Amino acid sequence: MSSSQARKADGLLVIVTLLAAISWIFSKEAVLLMPPLLFMAVRFLLAGSLLALAGRKQLMRLTPEQLFRGIRVGLVFGVAMSCWITGLFLTDNVGEGAFLTSLGVVFVPVIARIVFKEAQPLSTWLALPVAIAGLALLSLKNGFRPEPGQLFFVIAAAIFALYFTLNTHAANSRTYVLSDGTERHRERLPALALTAIALLTVGCVTLLASSFREPWHPTLSDFSAVLAGWVIASAVVGTAGRFLLQTYAQSLSTNSHGVVILVLEPVWVALFAAGWFGESMSATQLGGCSLIFGSLLINRWSSVRKLLRGL
Repeated sequence: MSSSQARKADGLLVIVTLLAAISWIFSKEAVLLMPPLLFMAVRFLLAGSLLALAGRKQLMRLTPEQLFRGIRVGLVFGVAMSCWITGLFLTDNVGEGAFLTSLGVVFVPVIARIVFKEAQPLSTWLALPVAIAGLALLSLKNGFRPEPGQLFFVIAAAIFALYFTLNTHAANSRTYVLSDGTERHRERLPALALTAIALLTVGCVTLLASSFREPWHPTLSDFSAVLAGWVIASAVVGTAGRFLLQTYAQSLSTNSHGVVILVLEPVWVALFAAGWFGESMSATQLGGCSLIFGSLLINRWSSVRKLLRGL
């Protein structure tokens, strides 16, 4: 891999964090005009359909076992996104929500350790108390009284961690040793096909949840051009475009620097929310967000060190 490819990958991943942050603004504007779960259903079904069309040849070559693993990833992703959009619907501070959701990066190695018995570096355990301290600062309003939106963001972060772990396992070929000593090999799912299946599954999960919990009639009967614009922008730019660009960027580089770059997302969200919605944070909230961001860097310190050495 050439240095120019690595720089290109890093540059593209910075763009990915910007697209992800902009998507928060699109989503917040949309849920002000329509039920949150219905919005997620339309957004992900549209994005998943676009990717399925692009990856139709990959999808046709999947085995039933690969299809099942892709749907399993999408089901977990769907539950996480349902919690996330509920938190976004309830919150008054988008920037704060982005930092809470970013805790999923810290939770990933913990989930991998608990569920898959994977050994984790010391940096993981050093990052956890810092993240918890940041979470506490964001929740200390008139005593320890977490707001409903905050709770949904933290729950979403934990489930996102499980999704990230399952998604990594599904995207890579793996050889397992069974209890009787025999080996079992699982073929990876191509990134485009896996992403399409996951997004479509999220759309189905949120559509089912919305059908039981939310009224559709006012939204469908009064569907405005402005609302359509937010939905399409979220689906095309914030979902299909973002994930395709991220997959392409990761294919250009074999190193893990991208993980460090992706933690810029909550920073961009906070800046955009301040400019778009006029949001501001108290000193305590800023302290909590800073601690959470610090925990992300501690958690990925080996990658940070490699990146600094390469500058």
